[in-house]
Amino acid sequence: MAKSIVITGSTRGIGNGLAREFLKRQCRVAVSGRSASAVEAAVAELSQYYGTSKVCGAPCDITDPQQLQGLWDHAAGAFGGIDVWINNAGVSIERKPLWEQSDTALAEVVETNLTGALLASKTAIANMVQQGHGQVWNTEGFGSDGASQPGMVAYGATKRAVRYLRKALLKDTADTPVQVCIVSPGIVVTDLLIGDYDLTSEEWEKSKKIFNILGDEVHTVTPWLADHILATDKSGARVAWLTRRKAIARFMTAAFRKRDLFATIKGA
Repeated sequence: MAKSIVITGSTRGIGNGLAREFLKRQCRVAVSGRSASAVEAAVAELSQYYGTSKVCGAPCDITDPQQLQGLWDHAAGAFGGIDVWINNAGVSIERKPLWEQSDTALAEVVETNLTGALLASKTAIANMVQQGHGQVWNTEGFGSDGASQPGMVAYGATKRAVRYLRKALLKDTADTPVQVCIVSPGIVVTDLLIGDYDLTSEEWEKSKKIFNILGDEVHTVTPWLADHILATDKSGARVAWLTRRKAIARFMTAAFRKRDLFATIKGA
């Protein structure tokens, strides 16, 4: 049965890639982002290929509970209910020591990546309990597994919290019809990945070598993620693209797999 899916942060990047893949699989998709014009453009483009009855969208700042409820109401009204809600929206921060990062940027990364995930999960779960079914997916990122790097204190801390969020929500939702899951896209070449680097720095050159071994493009990762998300029917599931085994295999074969994922990106 085709599912109705809401994806936050889906006007570009991984979220937009997932939207396309779900639509290819006959699902109905509500796209969202903070920019009304970006949402309008994404809906228009996707509707052209997949039909107006399959796509809707609404602007939404995920740190605003009223806008989150508005997104639910808009999508549920268009599709008759929501089967899957994916918390994909997130922001990065310039890679600097914590004390050199701006207060505004620190507040934004925490409010979006953590507070936004909490509020969006709350909104989705409350409505899914009322409708009698549904899945909520939160998105891992660097730091979710406890890894750390210089300049990643704030971002990594918010993503580390995502694992706790799933663990704790499993207890809260144990006696409800709602499933809570987590998706880990791995290292994907998007604006979010490179936006916090100085592309003229030595640090970027070192990081780029690793990204070219472990990274992938959106169109490579999202079909696999979409298939596995749609196949999941168990609370607590984790869908992960870049597993430890895959990472080890890529390092072992790196000398034979020359890649440049950033060849078309100006300045990278």
